[in-house]
Amino acid sequence: MLWGGNTGTLEIRSEGGETHLSARFPYGAETELAPGRREVIAPRAFRARIEAGEEIHLLSGHDYTKPLASTAAGNLTLRDTETALELRATVDGSTSWAADFLAAHRAGLIRGLSPGFRVDTGGDKVERRGAEMVRTVTRAALFEISAVTVPAYPSAQIEARAWSMGEHIPSGLQRTLNRWRA
Repeated sequence: MLWGGNTGTLEIRSEGGETHLSARFPYGAETELAPGRREVIAPRAFRARIEAGEEIHLLSGHDYTKPLASTAAGNLTLRDTETALELRATVDGSTSWAADFLAAHRAGLIRGLSPGFRVDTGGDKVERRGAEMVRTVTRAALFEISAVTVPAYPSAQIEARAWSMGEHIPSGLQRTLNRWRA
């Protein structure tokens, strides 16, 4: 879910045979998900799972079959601040997908970040600004953050969200529409 215009920073360096990744996902930056639909992640929106010490993954391209690091494995550290979600990871390049990721990053092909999350009940607000609707995510369960080639939301995920102002959505449908993104 990292988006055009708000790509964060992603840096990789090798030291002593290990590859270290550091990245930053800035809070408070609006992005256009689709014409007339904008979204912003509020500061510390992801704090609950991070502070609880729950498992969160660093993936290549939102693919759970291509893990690069995780908090449970001890090779991913997340820091949630007022300005950004910061991460540090040690990536083992011995798997084929990690080697591919590292090569693609060195070539300048992968530079964005995209968090995969589910918005908590009551964790967002939608407001109309002229012809646009802006959703502010204030509380969300972060499950993964991915290094991606094109930091943008796929239109299918946008279509799966209920963004009507004042329209009642049955709770079962709301849970379905509010699933975490991948």
